[in-house]
Amino acid sequence: MKRLGERIKRKRESFKMQLNELARRVGVTPSALSQIENAKAFPSIITLKAIAEALHTTVGELIGENETLNNNPLIRYDDKKFVKSNASGTSLYLLSHHDPLKQMETYLLTFKAGGNSEDFFTEHPGQEFCHLLKGELVLKLEDLTYRLLPGDSIYYNSAKVHSIVNETGKPAEMLWISTSGPL
Repeated sequence: MKRLGERIKRKRESFKMQLNELARRVGVTPSALSQIENAKAFPSIITLKAIAEALHTTVGELIGENETLNNNPLIRYDDKKFVKSNASGTSLYLLSHHDPLKQMETYLLTFKAGGNSEDFFTEHPGQEFCHLLKGELVLKLEDLTYRLLPGDSIYYNSAKVHSIVNETGKPAEMLWISTSGPL
């Protein structure tokens, strides 16, 4: 977490951008951004994506993916990069190598029994594609509810309010692909 904050600060300073200006662009308080830069808080994935966009970079670069730059397009399951977990026990893993030209972020979400997508999903410009690999999940998309079973996929405009919950007593795994805007 300390290195994430250092990377954000270094990137911000390379643009000669004040902390207040980046906070304004991202939509967080200067205090919250200062806590992130000083490793006292970890941003949600949506805030991290907003920081990356404001700094003209990628989430992968901010979490250090470029430190192990790899031109091999293959990522083995055991080589996925842990990003964060939330209070419900849901974990997020990055499934792609650093590429400053990539237009989408690809993740694996693992849900414990009763887990949810809090801190991972908020509405933002772009699109999302989810494919359930294992278990059963409920996706709420504005006022509609979809029960996803293994092999099911859903594609939606991520500007709509959306959330996911595992209402079962078993773990679940989902592939999540997100863009920051229209492709």
